Amino acid sequence: MKLSVVIPAYNEEAIFPATLATLTGALDAMRAERVFDEYELIFVSDGSTDSTPALLREAEQNHPCVRACIYAPNRGKGCAVRTGILNTKGDYVLYTDCDLAYGTDVIAGAVKQLLSTGADVLIGSRAIHPEGYAGYTPLRKFASVFYLRFLSLAAGFHHSDSQAGFKAMRGDIGRKIFAECTTDSFAFDLEMLMRAEKKGCTFTEFPIKIVNHRESSVHLVRDSIRMLGDIRRIKKKLKDK
Repeated sequence: MKLSVVIPAYNEEAIFPATLATLTGALDAMRAERVFDEYELIFVSDGSTDSTPALLREAEQNHPCVRACIYAPNRGKGCAVRTGILNTKGDYVLYTDCDLAYGTDVIAGAVKQLLSTGADVLIGSRAIHPEGYAGYTPLRKFASVFYLRFLSLAAGFHHSDSQAGFKAMRGDIGRKIFAECTTDSFAFDLEMLMRAEKKGCTFTEFPIKIVNHRESSVHLVRDSIRMLGDIRRIKKKLKDK
């Protein structure tokens, strides 16, 4: 079984070398333990203006399992993840953030859960982990939980965490769904999940927690309004199909 890991990156020159070393080391160890037979690691530079593209090209030359996708200008995380997924060849695909916010142990756990449950899509969820919000300030935790509930109500989404940046799925399902997706903003997760739900895909949730904290770029009021507009557009597209 081949696993494809997709990492979106925008101006990540400061953390990329450490991320590359950590990920390749972890994935090599998982391959040795037969969690999967082979893997590919796809980094996508989403219009980076620093040295990220050069670092990606160098990594591709030096690591046989690494592939680089580079484009400009910046279009958003949704475009980066979609580009990466559509370039995968794995039996299973997974995406997470370049800062490895949820660590690397979750990769093996997610693959094992997908294989054992036979589910089509795995959703990383902070809500079902007993320490899912460890390290959050009370205000940030409240904002995050409120934001997720607001989005769930607006989208009619029935699972516990749509916005955590860790998801995995069968490769054929992922490529088929993302080929239909058009959302470049942070609402891309919801579009993917809503399309998967409409296709009758089966889901499983996997507990995750943030182990590497970064300052959140989410603005509760502004981004809620933007997300609501994106959700309306997504629902209209799905209804018109």
